[in-house]
Amino acid sequence: MMKRKLLLFAALGLQTLAHAVSRFPKPDFESGYQYPEVSYAIPHEHLWNVVDVVLLVVLLGVVAWAVYKNRTRVPIIITSVISIAYFGFFRGGCVCSIGSIQNVALAMVDENYHLPWVVLMFFLIPIIFAFFFGRVFCAGVCPFGALQELVNVKSFRISKPIAKTLSVIPWIYLCFALLFALTHSRFIICQFDPFIGIFRLGGDTGLIFFGVALLLMSVFTGRPFCRFLCPYGALLSLFSSVSIRKPQITQNQCVNCQLCHQSCPVDAVLPPYQNKVEEERMKSVWRVLRYVVVVPCLMLLGVFLMRLSAPRLSVANKEVRLYQLVMQQEANPDQPMPAEVEAFYAQGRTVEELTATNEKIQKDFLFYGSIAGAVIGWVIGVNLIRLTLRRTRKEYSIDARHCVACGKCFSYCPSTKGVKS
Repeated sequence: MMKRKLLLFAALGLQTLAHAVSRFPKPDFESGYQYPEVSYAIPHEHLWNVVDVVLLVVLLGVVAWAVYKNRTRVPIIITSVISIAYFGFFRGGCVCSIGSIQNVALAMVDENYHLPWVVLMFFLIPIIFAFFFGRVFCAGVCPFGALQELVNVKSFRISKPIAKTLSVIPWIYLCFALLFALTHSRFIICQFDPFIGIFRLGGDTGLIFFGVALLLMSVFTGRPFCRFLCPYGALLSLFSSVSIRKPQITQNQCVNCQLCHQSCPVDAVLPPYQNKVEEERMKSVWRVLRYVVVVPCLMLLGVFLMRLSAPRLSVANKEVRLYQLVMQQEANPDQPMPAEVEAFYAQGRTVEELTATNEKIQKDFLFYGSIAGAVIGWVIGVNLIRLTLRRTRKEYSIDARHCVACGKCFSYCPSTKGVKS
């Protein structure tokens, strides 16, 4: 019995000694020996990245085939379910093509920033498909769009002026996302993602409620996030407007039954104008000329407003916020020192160095903000022009910019039923 106790105490003593030895730092050799750096790779993460990209291409191919060859909605629904299950819940909504805009923008101005290859692929591949086949990524490959599509029951139509006004928001969102990314400030698309909390079953409570509210809206109106918020959707609409192949409701004779127009959840089916009273030619010409003058004015106004707002927007950058705190501390040294300022002095940084950094960031905000303001003014002006244009159309057709390739109009069209191209 005594022998067992001695062995037990000896074992405990050796364990305690080993634990104590591990707590001490490694010896500093005078010979100049350096310990090798130890990196801890995420197991199989590279393999999962390959799976992500391959599945992305496969799902995009399936949707393109369903829209242009098979002309049926069933493969799109299956794609949506797979996308939600894999890219949404299994992968947690990341890597995200929508958020990749910021990574690519930052990599363009910062040579020290490492852009992961998988992020670049998720940015480029949907754009390439959009150039050839339109917005097939939005159909069901994007988990955000797929989630809204599957809960949609009834699509109540939003008036055209309101829809056109709201459609400017994605471009404004895109401009601000690029502005904050290019100035090393923050990734606001990831920060305010409304669906990431749903896919990860946790997160910011406010954003989760916002995502749930968007899904509830999606029950009664088609894809509110895709149409009125998504910045990547705005980018895809630019490429889909010049896509090589554009979706068609039917390849047969259109009978103008309006069923496709009523079925489209995103109001991307354009009605004919042949039965409407044509406007006098000179009147329409003068209206277009007025807008030609208005658009540059809107661009200049956008530049002015963004340059005026640049100092306030720059506070989003942590270096600018630190500069303001340090200046307040320098002006009032007797006040309690914030933790950020204390860390600044502890790191041995100088006020001159921080001042130079602040000035550079302010210049970046003025430069990129001016570009963003001009683009926003341009987008608003172009939308005003599009509201008044009356192109000659004798039958219903699809607006490739706004069409999300969901395929709903195929089954509603009586000329398409039973016919596959």
